[in-house]
Amino acid sequence: MSEPLTPTFLVSAYSDPVVVRIHGKANYLNCNTFREFIAKMVSAGKARIVLDFENCKGMDSTFLGILAGTALELRKQTPPGVLIICKLGERNHQLVCNLGLQNLLTIGEDLPGSSVATADFSALKNMEVCAAKNVLSAHENLVKADAENAAKFQDVIAFLKNQVEKQD
Repeated sequence: MSEPLTPTFLVSAYSDPVVVRIHGKANYLNCNTFREFIAKMVSAGKARIVLDFENCKGMDSTFLGILAGTALELRKQTPPGVLIICKLGERNHQLVCNLGLQNLLTIGEDLPGSSVATADFSALKNMEVCAAKNVLSAHENLVKADAENAAKFQDVIAFLKNQVEKQD
């Protein structure tokens, strides 16, 4: 498969687990539609979500915050759901572990289940920029995931809170 010109998220929403393949960089510029999709899957009761990072070129703290928030929401389900991330690569693995997210997420080497390889993927368009509220929420999720992240993101959170207050 050739690499798309713009970052994309390919999804198989009707499989179990739900599978998302990330192509390109996952960041605040393209995360809003992804966040909305994941929220719909969780609210629909999907308990297992797998993210394939094989073609992911990197991610920022906003995207990592969305992952943290998703994992926290899945844990609230009865029985608890799980967010599985796989094929991270060295740099993305470091990003996840530097923020303590390995304690919330299941890190796997490969996609679980052979049926996932043949899942029906459809492109999820990502042209919108995340609103300041979404970026703020993502960073607050990182602090909920690991209290040590508060010091890392205090300036970002303060800036975003100021931006949100200006918008309201």
